[in-house]
Amino acid sequence: MYVAAFNGSPRKGGNTFMLLRRCLNILEKEGMETRLIQVGGSSIHGCRACQMCRKNNLEHCVFNDDPLNEWLEEMKKADGILLGSPTYFWSVTPEMKALIDRAGFIARGVLRRGGARCLFSGKVGAALSAYYRSGSVHSIQTMQAFFLTTGMIVPGSVYWPHAMDASNGTLPHGAEQDADGLHYVDELGNALVRLLKMLHS
Repeated sequence: MYVAAFNGSPRKGGNTFMLLRRCLNILEKEGMETRLIQVGGSSIHGCRACQMCRKNNLEHCVFNDDPLNEWLEEMKKADGILLGSPTYFWSVTPEMKALIDRAGFIARGVLRRGGARCLFSGKVGAALSAYYRSGSVHSIQTMQAFFLTTGMIVPGSVYWPHAMDASNGTLPHGAEQDADGLHYVDELGNALVRLLKMLHS
């Protein structure tokens, strides 16, 4: 089984990376293959609403001027997709929003062409967030909406899978001080393992 993870934080080794890596470690201990892809800080742009993917029955974007199509291929071949974003003004980063907007639009285009399933139907999708003070629930729900509207299956945790950085970014991994948050992320990883094993047994 293969899980592709996407880090929406422009801080490559920061809190969101740490939380994603923590979750992936749980999967790897169970023998699953993983890849962690850096989205934050990349050149990915938002959807230009050209509709060419749907007009031409494509499963990729006509614009090849950024990494979207490469990442879309990783999503297509993955059994599970793990998204992580820090909370920016009570939502996800612009790069994460661009990824889910464009990937989701292309995935749902299959339905527009008369298909019974989205491009990602039956895959497992999970999301987590690093935050300071508030806003992480909306960030997680934004990422979960991408899963739920493209036919994916979403596991739960024992609480929202987020961790708070009380240092507000002044420490490299300030969210590591949030013991409860780390527990929630660990439980998300465990739930991912259980669900993927059930679906592929």
